[in-house]
Amino acid sequence: MPFTFHLKRNVFYLIALLIFLASCGTRKYTVKSDTKASKAADAMANLQSKPLYRFITDWTGVKYRFGGLDKDGIDCSGFAFLLEKEIYGVTLPRISREQANVVKRKNIDNLKEGDLVFFSFGGNDVDHVGVYLNNGFFVHASTTRGVIVDDLTLPAYQRVLVKSGSVN
Repeated sequence: MPFTFHLKRNVFYLIALLIFLASCGTRKYTVKSDTKASKAADAMANLQSKPLYRFITDWTGVKYRFGGLDKDGIDCSGFAFLLEKEIYGVTLPRISREQANVVKRKNIDNLKEGDLVFFSFGGNDVDHVGVYLNNGFFVHASTTRGVIVDDLTLPAYQRVLVKSGSVN
């Protein structure tokens, strides 16, 4: 009887030790709060409009297609056109250059959720548009990455930013 008792007790201690060692071996990895991905996630989490949040998550990753206006592919002005219409009830022109003409200019520091940001990658004319979110982030249909939340403060965007403002 004492042998059986000691065996059961030793097995119990062995299992407890293994559980303890296994738990010490696991480590939770967290995303650094200063990474681009975590900042983009914060921008999404801080949206005031839940319909806007749903709209963006529904379209995120849809590939870019010039002239596209659906989930098979969309271009930047088509994305801004659909977003502004569905979320804010605003009908914009279909082309980014014409969208820029109906926007009331605002300083970049005064942008609000849903305002538009315009870029000129290929010269003097506006040829790209995105929708401002918050904390320096905007959503757009990137020609290489599809619909994505991006950092407006990146030098690549700052160099080509030509106008920002609101439709109203």
